[in-house]
Amino acid sequence: MSDSHTQVPQIGTLKKQAKRLRAELTDNGVLINHSKSLEILAHQHGFKDWNGLYAAAQTNSMLSTLKIGQTVDGVYLGQKIVGEIIGLQKQSKGNRYQLTLELEKPIDVVSFDSFSNMRKRITCRVDEGGISREKTSNEQPHMVLGGAV
Repeated sequence: MSDSHTQVPQIGTLKKQAKRLRAELTDNGVLINHSKSLEILAHQHGFKDWNGLYAAAQTNSMLSTLKIGQTVDGVYLGQKIVGEIIGLQKQSKGNRYQLTLELEKPIDVVSFDSFSNMRKRITCRVDEGGISREKTSNEQPHMVLGGAV
């Protein structure tokens, strides 16, 4: 392993890179399957195979360093938040986590002027980088976790 392993992108980013690599090769007349594109990508990052790269990416994930009881910050539904992790569970499918935070200050999760809904506790699903796949109507992720405070 080389020192470049400390800069391994997140798994979702790696999979997108492999998909782009495969598409580029296909456009140039070189047909490979997705598995082969993952292996080529692993070699480009200095790893023997995809399994090694995958393991390094998991180790480097932000969520792998967080623990229950830690205080984190981030943006939830467009609002800055600070809260304590009271629940953190890896989901069985994919590289997603269910995260529950007890916020220092309640936030209004409704954007209408006519009513509000204040929340002090929020639960969301995020990827290993702390970003939710679910998006608001303006295409912003519901949650973007900043990290430990």
